[in-house]
Amino acid sequence: MGKIFKIDELVKFREKAKIEGRKVVFTNGCFDILHRGHVELLEKAKSLGGFLIVALNSDSSMKKIKGEKRPILDENDRAYILVSLKCVDAVCLFDEETPAEIINKLKPDILVKGGDYKINEVVGRESVYSVGGEVVTIPLVEGKSTKEIIEKIIKSYCK
Repeated sequence: MGKIFKIDELVKFREKAKIEGRKVVFTNGCFDILHRGHVELLEKAKSLGGFLIVALNSDSSMKKIKGEKRPILDENDRAYILVSLKCVDAVCLFDEETPAEIINKLKPDILVKGGDYKINEVVGRESVYSVGGEVVTIPLVEGKSTKEIIEKIIKSYCK
């Protein structure tokens, strides 16, 4: 799993990329039960710049925001799946409820979130704007969500 990094390693990479004029795109999420909506978001994020960093909520972080029954897949499995995608260049885990600290350290050129967020709600936008970066929201794929997959499994198998 050579594409999973500690935040300090990514900060060093970010500094080098900036000197070289390479764009860094950043997104984050839980990515529990990876589905088409996730993959399309990641592919579109990658198309905005040269290097895509994905901050992944750790298991403890997910429990804080999604409840005790989540995640379905543990952080190691979710990270492995993400780094296996050709559009993802780097993954880092974080334990906090939001990726604000990572974004403040990285200051990516482009910060991407799904279309369920309004730009003025995106955590870390001020840090990105402070370095002349941009915040982009990408429309969600209709009918594709982890919640819907879980509900379908419950309906089909838990009768």
